[in-house]
Amino acid sequence: MTKKSKYFNDLLDEFLFFLSVEKGLSKNTVESYRSDLEKFFRFSIDRNISDFSSVGKEVLEEYLKTINSEGISTITQARYLSSLRNFFNFLNLQGKIKSNPVEKIDSPKIRRNLPDVLTVDEVFKILDSVPTENCLGIRDKAILEILYACGLRVSELINLKQRDIFFDEGFARIWGKGYKERIVPIGKSALEWVKLYQKKCRHLLVRDNADTKDILFLNSRGGKFSRMGIWKIIRHYALIVGLDEKVHPHIFRHSFATHLLEGGADIRVVQEMLGHSDISTTQIYTHLTKEYLIEVHRTYHPRA
Repeated sequence: MTKKSKYFNDLLDEFLFFLSVEKGLSKNTVESYRSDLEKFFRFSIDRNISDFSSVGKEVLEEYLKTINSEGISTITQARYLSSLRNFFNFLNLQGKIKSNPVEKIDSPKIRRNLPDVLTVDEVFKILDSVPTENCLGIRDKAILEILYACGLRVSELINLKQRDIFFDEGFARIWGKGYKERIVPIGKSALEWVKLYQKKCRHLLVRDNADTKDILFLNSRGGKFSRMGIWKIIRHYALIVGLDEKVHPHIFRHSFATHLLEGGADIRVVQEMLGHSDISTTQIYTHLTKEYLIEVHRTYHPRA
């Protein structure tokens, strides 16, 4: 190992230790930082940069041009830049550099693809397609109703527990990403179907399995659903109404948010119900509703 390589590796090890121990980041996240920064370190060594105090705006702009020429997407470029920003912040805190040069660099403009959504009519068609003469049908109806009523992620749905449904108060306690708790209202229809499922069906699916003792929705073997299991249920009923190519589990979450905003809901309330830590994530749905309004205008206005 060269002296220059050792200098970079020692700083990287210090930074990754800081992320792991002081920031408490997961092993996967720390490894992602390692991968991102090693790319910049190789770039620095190739250009005979001996220490990071000499890195300025010009060097960073050249680095961005280099990775852009490699065909790396703007999303990945933005992630590389974010990793560098945090790394240089760390060096600044440690007194190894006087300022963070990344602060002078604009992040690449990221074009965010708008998510697919269902119309209200399409959601109702799927919900109404579920036959409820048997227990599995009642269970499937309750699953689809609560997905749309609460805008849940599939991971949140399959981990939902019976004790987290508060029927009298009309809300569910949801454990989201990072095990963050949030409270989400449940509509009357979803509550009724969940109650019917618990009363008539769930006990028929229960097996002697401690892992699923309080899990709300059980598969036909008495176990917890997998993501694929939920996807198959959704696809089955979407196929019945001719929407199978358009529908995927997350589309109920997208539709939940879009329909609320179209109806005039406050974006911060929607952010809270979705469990988004950053409102910019929720704002994508405001762009979606604008496009929807434009499309409606083009379709129905006589002089559009």
